[in-house]
Amino acid sequence: VALFVNARPAQVRAVADAIANVVLQFHGDETPAQCSAFGRPFLKVARMAPELDLLDFACRYGEAQGLLLDAHVAEFGGAGKVFDWSLVPARFSTDIGHRLVLSGGLHAANVAAGISQLRPWAVDVSSGVESSRGVKDAAEIRRFCDAVREADARIAASTA
Repeated sequence: VALFVNARPAQVRAVADAIANVVLQFHGDETPAQCSAFGRPFLKVARMAPELDLLDFACRYGEAQGLLLDAHVAEFGGAGKVFDWSLVPARFSTDIGHRLVLSGGLHAANVAAGISQLRPWAVDVSSGVESSRGVKDAAEIRRFCDAVREADARIAASTA
């Protein structure tokens, strides 16, 4: 996955041309046409806020392989903040046909709750597994992955 925030099209094209199976992830103000212009699978970030109509957003980005839900903060990226998960309509990920990627302030202690509530296709973590800014911690990554596996196992057991 290659992450872009309002990148110049030439930058995105260079990455898409250099990496055979890259998935493009757009975190900025990119329009649906801009995201689709590269002929590659892409994820579009929805910056979650009460005023965002997520169903409309999903329809506008209908060609996206998935929607990554992240906190709405002043800068782009979630800044390690959790958004209000109740902003996501019930059964959103199954009803609209998009793969839902949950992001924003996830760590080992809260990821299971997010998975249980939203049933995302994937989770995205960064600062939640860091020992200091930008430094990933192997033990935290292990704890996070264990929490995800436990949540998945509980869901599988409840639907069996």
